[in-house]
Amino acid sequence: MAFTPIALIFPCMRNFYGITVVLLALLISGGVVTARADQNDQRLDTLFGRLQQTNNLGEVAVITRDIWGIWTEIDDQDAYQEMLQGIDAMAEHDFKAALVFFDGVIRKYPAFAEGWNKRATVYYLMGRLDESLNDVEATLDLEPRHFGALSGKGLILMARGDYILAIKAFEHALETNPHMPDVHIRIKVLKEEMEKNAI
Repeated sequence: MAFTPIALIFPCMRNFYGITVVLLALLISGGVVTARADQNDQRLDTLFGRLQQTNNLGEVAVITRDIWGIWTEIDDQDAYQEMLQGIDAMAEHDFKAALVFFDGVIRKYPAFAEGWNKRATVYYLMGRLDESLNDVEATLDLEPRHFGALSGKGLILMARGDYILAIKAFEHALETNPHMPDVHIRIKVLKEEMEKNAI
């Protein structure tokens, strides 16, 4: 089968990057959480439960912001500052600098899921898909509900032309967070592309 993943990838990459930057800007700018936390914080269970139950877009935005906030917090002020510096560097497209910051966080705290996820995002934006996928898998080993990592996994697989596996990853992302319209669209587009190439 002759798939054309590149035609689909670049719009999705821009959307994924844009959404990431918006969420991180919200995180940095406004008191999402004050306690140090990570993917093991018990508040996440409640937030994910609420995310499944609501259809209110305003509430969805607040819950999603709070989940990202908890994921990004770490019980080490220096490491937390490294995370924020890495996020700033990523937002400025200084991917080499971002890698340095996220590498440092991962070395110090290999059980901190968001360190792996942020580095996976940088690798993806650099086109280093194998390394990105490895970091996505590390993220999901630590936080299986990480809808950002699951969506990112789908994008990587889509870039490789592995449409069936990409759809599975996107569907898994929607199981944890059903309020991601871009992911719904990607699934639809991929299925249509597969049907077209099967004819």
